[in-house]
Amino acid sequence: MKSARSLPILIGRKPVLEALQQGAAIEKIFLLRSAAGEEISAIKKLAKEQNVPLSQVPVEKLNNLSRAQHQGIVAWTSLLQYVDLQNAISHVVEQGQNPLFLLLDGITDVRNVGAIARSALCCGAQGIILPTSSSASLTEEAIKTSAGALRKILLCRTPSVPQALDVLRLNGIQVLGTQMKGSIPVFEADFSAPSCIVMGAEDTGISKDVLRRADVLIRIPMSSDFDSLNVSVAAGMVLYEAMRQRLS
Repeated sequence: MKSARSLPILIGRKPVLEALQQGAAIEKIFLLRSAAGEEISAIKKLAKEQNVPLSQVPVEKLNNLSRAQHQGIVAWTSLLQYVDLQNAISHVVEQGQNPLFLLLDGITDVRNVGAIARSALCCGAQGIILPTSSSASLTEEAIKTSAGALRKILLCRTPSVPQALDVLRLNGIQVLGTQMKGSIPVFEADFSAPSCIVMGAEDTGISKDVLRRADVLIRIPMSSDFDSLNVSVAAGMVLYEAMRQRLS
């Protein structure tokens, strides 16, 4: 991922607090571990309410982000707009569309996120779900890799994977987890129903929450025992099958 310079920054307690109060799009907040006080408490509360990732870091990290008097806090402002997951689902349904979302479970490489967004938009997915606890910060590099798709698709931030699964279930959206040893091949899955495809990190795969709660676990069949697909390539293959079924 690029350095903090790839995103505009806010420095100091008051600027960060005011940005949150005004509903400005913030990508991530870096907070000194020992920081305390009324403004810090308010920042933490608003960040939680708005699903803004907040990392508590040592002073060396903050000094690396800014040479100014940061007062124990620096924030990256976002180049993109995020929407609430429930609002995104409601918008898709109100438009008369059949929901197709992706949940990125632990994918932190900005290039992979950008490439996945590009395939998602081309294959008819309406939104991407990004848990605040384990997602890449969407920098200029991510937007460039996506060929601008990240500006055209719904981006939904949720506090965690389990909370995202709860919202999906409440809206009747099936959850399809991807796994190398999934129970059925991708072409046997039914993508005609409202669906959310979960892609996991290349090293650890999908989380235990998804393994336990997914409606079905799907796999991409391989012609040999070489089973190491890049996650963005794998996402593109699953998305294409979803589009093929929906178009037919």
